[in-house]
Amino acid sequence: MKYAYYPGCSLECSSAAYDISVREVADVLQLHLREVDDWNCCGATEYFSQDELTACSVIARNLALVDPQLDQLVAPCAACYLNLKKTDHLMAEEPAFGAKVNEALAAGGLHYDAGRVRVRHLLDVVYTDIGETAIRDKVVRPLTGLKVAPYYGCQVVRPLNSFDNPEHPTRLDELFTWLGADVVNYPLKSHCCGGHMTQISEAQAFELIRRLLQCAVENGADMILCMCPMCQLNLDAYQRQVNNYFSTSYNIPIVFFTQMLGLAFGIEPGKLGIGKEIIPIEPVLRAKLSGATA
Repeated sequence: MKYAYYPGCSLECSSAAYDISVREVADVLQLHLREVDDWNCCGATEYFSQDELTACSVIARNLALVDPQLDQLVAPCAACYLNLKKTDHLMAEEPAFGAKVNEALAAGGLHYDAGRVRVRHLLDVVYTDIGETAIRDKVVRPLTGLKVAPYYGCQVVRPLNSFDNPEHPTRLDELFTWLGADVVNYPLKSHCCGGHMTQISEAQAFELIRRLLQCAVENGADMILCMCPMCQLNLDAYQRQVNNYFSTSYNIPIVFFTQMLGLAFGIEPGKLGIGKEIIPIEPVLRAKLSGATA
């Protein structure tokens, strides 16, 4: 199974653990991820609020750079996934707009035919293309005893999601039952973490983060599983500020789903970027999983 791979900026710096664990898990699952050569930033959310044509042109450059022999592009980052998928969608739905994007791409000697590349999130590939039987066959260290809260965030499941329910997604829940984990009820699984709101209004951002943490605690979760770098950063890096702001005492590890997937496959914690998180997960692993400490 061969796919083009778009890591995105966050996975090269603040969310390096995500990229590390993605590549390790891909090796076990025999997913051949070929990184797009000379890829550029997807612009996150800011470009679209300023100039849609510029935003789509910058993003479409990545689609145009996908190897002609590959027709699927995997993006682990929620924002990258949404932007790449949205640009392809807009170019297909609005041919005149697509022509303008290609006019911009032509300045760099590139062209993209809308629909040539199918943009997919990594969870979709693991769940759909690998499937339950193959996943279960790879488990050598079941996550028995671990209570996990699956957190999807808002950008993977909407507005262009085609592989899960946008309001009540279940794919990540099901995946972790295959790994032997105890998946807790997490009603806020597709609610927003606040995104960049921490830079605009701390009061609103901290309340959004607090709600997510409180929901996980109330449902007995040992950790929150993320599939978005921004979600992981907000819940992990701002957890102590939230505690100071609300006089709370949250201390719940926030990890990428690929890290725990890798643990279940028997990969050593250090090879999965475990230990890079701010709220350490090692105490939980030491208490719940034998032989799985960093």
